[in-house]
Amino acid sequence: METSLPILSLSAAALAGAAAAFPKIQARIALSRAKHRSLTGHSKMSKMVARMVPHYEFGIDEFFCSDGAPKDIAMQRQDGFFRLAGLYQDRYPKGRALTTEVTERISDLQFTESYRVPFQYSRLVREHLGTSAFVEASRGVTVTDVDGNVSYDLTGSYGVNIFGNDFYKECIAEGEKRAHALGPVLGPYHPVIADNVKRLTELSGLDEVSFHMSGTEAVMQAVRLARYHTKRTHLVRFAGSYHGWWGEVQPGVGNPVSPHETYTLADMSEKTLHVLRTRKDIACVLVNPLQALHPNSNAPGDSALVDSSRSSKYDRTAYTEWLKRLREVCTERGIVLIFDEVFVGFRLAAGGAQEYFGVKADMVTYGKSLAGGLPVGVVCGRRDLMRRFRDDRPADICFARGTFNSHPYVMTAMDEFLSRLASPNFRSIYNGLDETWNGRANALNDRLAAAGLPVRVGNISSIWTVYYTEPSRYNWMLQYYLRAEGLALSWVGTGRLIFTLNYTDADFAEVSDRFVAAAEKMKRDGWWWHKEGVTNKNIKRQILKEMVAVKFGR
Repeated sequence: METSLPILSLSAAALAGAAAAFPKIQARIALSRAKHRSLTGHSKMSKMVARMVPHYEFGIDEFFCSDGAPKDIAMQRQDGFFRLAGLYQDRYPKGRALTTEVTERISDLQFTESYRVPFQYSRLVREHLGTSAFVEASRGVTVTDVDGNVSYDLTGSYGVNIFGNDFYKECIAEGEKRAHALGPVLGPYHPVIADNVKRLTELSGLDEVSFHMSGTEAVMQAVRLARYHTKRTHLVRFAGSYHGWWGEVQPGVGNPVSPHETYTLADMSEKTLHVLRTRKDIACVLVNPLQALHPNSNAPGDSALVDSSRSSKYDRTAYTEWLKRLREVCTERGIVLIFDEVFVGFRLAAGGAQEYFGVKADMVTYGKSLAGGLPVGVVCGRRDLMRRFRDDRPADICFARGTFNSHPYVMTAMDEFLSRLASPNFRSIYNGLDETWNGRANALNDRLAAAGLPVRVGNISSIWTVYYTEPSRYNWMLQYYLRAEGLALSWVGTGRLIFTLNYTDADFAEVSDRFVAAAEKMKRDGWWWHKEGVTNKNIKRQILKEMVAVKFGR
């Protein structure tokens, strides 16, 4: 018996240790299950995979037949490519020359010019289909470049432009008149800020406001305050969602150092709700309402359009139900629910996404459109969450200031914007908004289907994405046909089309005609030819084989 006591003691200790560790193991497993199964939900793995991808590019012999196209189709594509190249050369001489001149000194342009299309095709595209990065005028729903070409604007200025170029020019011009007497005096407030704060608290339904210099900064501050007041460490973001370029919200590709206090979980998932209910370290949940258009998928851009697996899955009812359940869990667990409305802003409704989905957040961030077209970031929040210091501990603060916060010209332009937004006549623009834009998307899809074109559009109101119905490695070429038809796109190409709300039916009819014409020409030039029975999975396997061959020199 004496010799068995130490063994029993060790066994008991082992069991006690296992019992103590078991809940932690369970929690870790639950967290892993709540992450999205793709690389967008696994930041460390996505960075590891990114480091393994070798660079290679197609020369002119492989460029047009990388999908195994026969010689006649490859020649058809080549003819179409160089026909477009000639058109671009004739149409954009000043703009192309100016873009080439400044690209060597502007790192942003070096990035965007290199990542318009999948990297395998980038060099030839840059050499022959270079576009102009410069425009010099806008009017109505059009922009005019330095060569005098007038195009319908589908860029939406990255979400800034909701109500049209002329509207924002008026806001800026009137704001400048009101701020001129004070000028760029920083520190004290322009009196107009009192009106802005009153309107913002009314629109958001929240208690207090803080001003910042960008949407990214606003989100940073909202997260800092949530951590400060909850005394918890981690933020939750959803796979694929975008919340600015700062490190905590870019845990995968694009961030040199992965953050350690960010959980990237699956959108619209019961497993995610379980994690929120059971973990004790979660300070806040970030929601970008735009993800309703493509849950768990990264913001779409043509640089990643290697096949036709891009999709649009917007279901307003389902997403609303998800947000309501998220709200319930966050309330139950004392987690701060933050709506990041920097992009959607007041595009969906006058009260933003909170009004549109009927769900109230604890904090909301705004930017882009709010200052009448000038740079700004805003945090609106509950009073208990916005306080940056503790009365009983004077050294315990949550510091945030910025030199250009509440800049007079920004504040007066913002007041012009908010004054117009408050007008009942102006607010009528939201009447039937979804019906209008859903009807336009459906009408365009009907035309594309009738013409036998493998292209469709999906939308959340006036924000659209283009997706493709047949497997292809060349869908990214559509952006160049669209530009040739006089449709101005942002550098992400067909991934995101952003319409201003002042598009008339006649304006949209013209855009629709041009869109269909571009797709027909692309089909005519053979870009949508594909082998019988090929799938998106086949295409990805072929790309993987190419990478392996380059990696191992085969």
